Amino acid sequence: MKLPYFQVNAFTDQLTGGNPAGVCLLEKWPKDLTLQKIAASHLLPETAFVVPGEPKLRWFTPTTEVDLCGHATLATAHVLFQHCGEKAKELRFETRSGELKVRRKGDGYEMDFPSKEFVTIRPPAGLSSALGAAPNQVADGHYLMCVLQDEAAVHELNPDLRELELMHAHAVMVTAKGNDVDFVSRFFAPRMGVPEDYATGSAHCMLAPYWAERTGKKKLKARQLSVRGGELECEVKDNRVLLRGNAVTFIEGELSA
Repeated sequence: MKLPYFQVNAFTDQLTGGNPAGVCLLEKWPKDLTLQKIAASHLLPETAFVVPGEPKLRWFTPTTEVDLCGHATLATAHVLFQHCGEKAKELRFETRSGELKVRRKGDGYEMDFPSKEFVTIRPPAGLSSALGAAPNQVADGHYLMCVLQDEAAVHELNPDLRELELMHAHAVMVTAKGNDVDFVSRFFAPRMGVPEDYATGSAHCMLAPYWAERTGKKKLKARQLSVRGGELECEVKDNRVLLRGNAVTFIEGELSA
């Protein structure tokens, strides 16, 4: 059996930028172990699985299934719109984080995601050592968010990933006010098999509400300062976050299953 497979770079309009995601089109749902083995074989930050015509969408890192993934959702919508002839104006996916919507927006796409709540906390013991920097503020939610002094501090950060792995069940992200965008960030998830992610949509479900509160702006421009880089536009609407970005197909092929 041949399964259509794509590698898509999300949150970029460059062939070699953004965050790469695998998108595997299934005829029917196999065992979870099969999905995990496929994701592990490709060693991308995330691989998305979908049966065209069905709403269910799942995401796997090389080591585990995740509850929410923005860039692989964007990549899946791109494949369905651009390669599968999808005519609908909006796609609706049923996921472990509820219903997610993706629609065409200009040259790119707009995703409708849930806003993630957070609370300000004291820095956990060992956090500054793990980061190699003392955060100005720390907030806990779906991820651990560390606010640094400025964009340069985020860019120059060189954390100890082994220590950082102990700081949170999911991931640790750092952020600061941007120089020419509203905010910048980086995202580390070694516990989930992703040492540093390139452009993380789900992180902005926390980041966008945080910076909206502090800037008084509902619409924000964001940049993820990874080695590949990622560009996002965010809009906070009540308990939802709209994430806008582009996507580029890098590889198109088939898997033998």
